[in-house]
Formats: sequence, C-alpha cells, structure tokens
Amino acid sequence: MPGFGVWIYAVWILLFCLFHVSLSNYSEDQCSWRGSGLSQQQGSVEQISLHCSEGTLDWLYPKGALRLTLSPRLPSMVVGPSGSSSGLITACVKPSEEFHGAQLYLERDGVLELLVGDRLESSPPPRVRCFSRLPGERVALFLQATPHQDISRRIASFRYELRGDWTARLSLDSHPISTEDACRPCNNTEILMAVCTSDFVVRGNIKSVEEDENLRAAVIKVSATRVFRQKYTLFTGNSRLSSRGEIRTLLQCGVKPGPGSFLFTGRVHFGEAWLGCAPRYKDFQRAYTIAKAAQQIPCELPVD
Repeated sequence: MPGFGVWIYAVWILLFCLFHVSLSNYSEDQCSWRGSGLSQQQGSVEQISLHCSEGTLDWLYPKGALRLTLSPRLPSMVVGPSGSSSGLITACVKPSEEFHGAQLYLERDGVLELLVGDRLESSPPPRVRCFSRLPGERVALFLQATPHQDISRRIASFRYELRGDWTARLSLDSHPISTEDACRPCNNTEILMAVCTSDFVVRGNIKSVEEDENLRAAVIKVSATRVFRQKYTLFTGNSRLSSRGEIRTLLQCGVKPGPGSFLFTGRVHFGEAWLGCAPRYKDFQRAYTIAKAAQQIPCELPVD
C-alpha cells in the first residue's frame, strides 16, 4: 500500500516540523525563550516553563499574554553566606532599557503585583525588581501585552536570575532592605563562609568611590593586589602584581575611599560584581588563623 506509506511519512514530517517549531523558542538548555506575539490570538495566554537559574526572555510584537514559570534545578539546600539555609529563593528581573509593549506582573497564589509597567518613549530605563519565594510557594511571571496600533517596534525583553537567600543583601528592588541589615559588617563565621561560596575573592585597595544614580548604588573602584578566585572576568590588568575592577554596593552603606588592604567577596548580579563581606585583610588573617588552628575553616585559602 504505497499510498498509505506516503501518508504515514507525510504525517511524520508534519509532527517533526511542529516539534521543531515548539522547541525553536528555547535555548538548548531551556534557560531562555524568544518568540513572537504575531502567532497568538488576542486574549490568549501562552504557558512557558524555564529550568535554569538565569536566562533571558524576548517577546517580539507582544500580543495576548505569557505566563512564565521559573523552575530552576537548584540544590535542595540553598546556602547563604553564613552557612545557614532557609530554603528561601530570591529572583530578580532586569528589563531591557527598551522594554516596550507589555506589563510584567508577579503572580503569587493567584494575586498579581505589577513589577514593570509599559514604558513611554520619554520614560527612564526600568529598574531591576526582586522578589522572594519559599519552597512550595506558587509563583510565576505574567506578561500582559498592552494594546497598540503599531506593534512593529515593540519588544518586551528581560533577564532573570534566581539565587539563594544571600541575594536579599543585594536587592535593588523598589522596597529595599534596611540599612542595618544591608550594611552591617560580617562576623567571622560569615567571612569564612563567604571565602568559600562567593563568586569572587580578591585582596585589594579602594582607589575611589563613585555614585551610580540609575542603579542607586556606589561603585567601588578597586586596585586588586591578588585575585584568589573570580567566577567571571571581573578584575583585569596588564600587570601580574595588580589588576583593576569595580564592585557595587548600596548607596546607603556610605563606603568611602581610604587606606588599607581589604578582602573583597561577593556575588555577580547581572554581570556586575556586588559586595558581600569585605573585612580588612589583617582582620581576615586573624580570623582565618584562629579557625584553622581549631580545624574549623570551611575551605582552604593561601593566606600570606
């Protein structure tokens, strides 16, 4: 029955094409999504699920709505800088400077909270927004297209990150954490744990401090005399003995330039270094030596 065989082959080709189209919106590791609203019906909601701790979403010509579920494959125990774990996960979204054509909401247990509104041409760039969720809490991101006569130049695009509860100290949300919690010095236990868990561990000096009003942050210009570890290329230079980089922290912490050597630790947040614990280097040496003698150091570091 050659006709039947041809029919089966045609159906197989059709299913393969549909399957390929359905996957073409995702990156290979399902960290990101890119799609168009032109194929959506007005009032429809497309369901999307991503499974990474960071990625991007690009919605061209927004129409209808998207519902995005973030289900990262994180360790079952998320550890903060103190070594403790509350199971709390903090998510942050960073809209593109040209975010247009939609409104972004946080959907928590069926209740919507506006995170990013549709922008006018004259509006300032949208800010990073962060929120936290507990294990088992139902949270999603909901994008609602804003009706426009001309959608040809409208793209709703943002980056996202999901981390453990340590990001609470780095939040740039419009509801910032208290100055006392964000800016207090780390105790010895937190310092030693930060050395093991941070994205960067650098010894260096503060050369200058500048203000970034858009980020509401202080930018610390650091001359690094030793880079113990950096997850990304943050500190670079031509000299083997010194490199330079920038670290950000909240404005209200009041960081000032001054003499002395520090041990800078912290996390990378949307490609930028954010300060965690930063003791004077001599204070870190003292704490490390005492903990090592008591066999209580969580990890080794070649201390001078």
